Amino acid sequence: MKTSFQDEIQNLYQKLIEAWNKRDAKGMAELFAEQGVQIGFDGSKVNGREEIYSHLEPIFKNHPTAPFVTKVKGIRALGTDAAILLAIAGMIPPGKTDIEPSVNAHQTLIAVKVDNHWQVELFQNTPAQFHGRPELVEQMTDELRKLIE
Repeated sequence: MKTSFQDEIQNLYQKLIEAWNKRDAKGMAELFAEQGVQIGFDGSKVNGREEIYSHLEPIFKNHPTAPFVTKVKGIRALGTDAAILLAIAGMIPPGKTDIEPSVNAHQTLIAVKVDNHWQVELFQNTPAQFHGRPELVEQMTDELRKLIE
């Protein structure tokens, strides 16, 4: 059975999230295109596999990073060799069993196909605090909680 491009993009995103959750800087960096860009929750921007690896390795080594709980909200083609994936994400802090709403995020992944292989061109993790609209934070948190129940 042939997989659709949406399945391929979803698989690339799942590999990225699994690498984060396993605290695997090398595995995460290898999913990026040679000049891929990662923009973190704190606004940090790193370019290229080597810089992404160098940025992530000490984070995973020195900090107890929380795993992501994610839900893909949409995937669409941007031509024949590019696609965008939009997702929401929450995190369960180490030692906890519930999502911490203060670190909810929107995640955007732009994938490009190079030599018949999908790679991450951009991964951006943007805080989703909906300033002044706490009901939206609660809605997102509830949607993500359903994935861990």
